[in-house]
Amino acid sequence: MKEFKDKPRALSAIAREALTSATLKGNTKASAGAYLAPMTNLDTVDDMYGADSGRHIVMYALANLSGWRGDDARRIKAELNAHLKGSA
Repeated sequence: MKEFKDKPRALSAIAREALTSATLKGNTKASAGAYLAPMTNLDTVDDMYGADSGRHIVMYALANLSGWRGDDARRIKAELNAHLKGSA
């Protein structure tokens, strides 16, 4: 998968990868999916989805992804956190 060293991936690309990951399943996928699905329409945390800010959508997605484990989970959650910290 693409690293985010130079230019960060758009939130939409990160969300699509998370939604299609074989390791994201069960209740975690169901609860986080409510935030990952709208995130597929966002590029950055500064974008809006309806009345919701991208920053809040990412924060809620991360909260619901807390039980997700594995290599994909670590990498994707790190990318989302980097977007929140502004380093992305």
